[in-house]
Amino acid sequence: MHNPAGRHPARILYLPHGGGPLPLLGDPGHARMRRFLQEITPTLGRPEAILLISAHWQEAQPTVTAAARPALIYDYYGFPPAAYALAYSAPGAPELAGRVQQLLIKAGITARQDGQRGFDHGMYVPLKLMYPEADIPCVQLALQAGLDPAGHLQIGRALSELKQEKILIIGSGFSFHNLNAFSFTGPTSADPRNESFQAWLIETCTASDLTEQMRSARLTDWTAAPSARYCHPYEDHLLPLHVCYGLADSPARLVFFDEIMGKKACALLW
Repeated sequence: MHNPAGRHPARILYLPHGGGPLPLLGDPGHARMRRFLQEITPTLGRPEAILLISAHWQEAQPTVTAAARPALIYDYYGFPPAAYALAYSAPGAPELAGRVQQLLIKAGITARQDGQRGFDHGMYVPLKLMYPEADIPCVQLALQAGLDPAGHLQIGRALSELKQEKILIIGSGFSFHNLNAFSFTGPTSADPRNESFQAWLIETCTASDLTEQMRSARLTDWTAAPSARYCHPYEDHLLPLHVCYGLADSPARLVFFDEIMGKKACALLW
């Protein structure tokens, strides 16, 4: 796994994983997102392992999945039977889990491994589209309860050594996540509040005239952004981005900006 020469640096990607299992059930509101996830993989190359920070897992302290063969968690309700028959048999990566834990501890962050927890839909929904063969070892990292933005930037910084390894690091969330505002029935009219926050987020993460100190400060104080709490009444789907940026510590490239369930959302690549 180690690559001291840096010939195969990690790629870091913050992506939207959509509404529950809908991207895998043919929902038309996810067509553009599905196409993006299926087409981005040549850009990423084939990693030796994937570390995924999921919006759908929180623990009191950062926790990594350590099982060799994690099961799937169907952590949604009210969908057709096909949603509960989805399969994604990617192996775990216990060695990478141990490395993640040790890097966090080295940085003074208490962390643990969980040998029982399976993969939630924040993991298998996008990966089933990106790497359908399910043959790349994967590890999930939990968000820390309390959802402190500065704390999640620090978690990312603690893992910065992973940038020298041939792995893919994914922040799986959604840059817009107001469940009451999504459209599940078709196109909607323009939403200036949705669009203003996306513009702020894209500028924050990609603008070359911002220093990394300025970028970090803006992400720490993200609730001051235009329509921040309308777009994220609860920030679990935003904070995987903070871990990604903390790890990258550099400007991102916008690789997706389009509608999902009637709202604009973005994906960012480092």
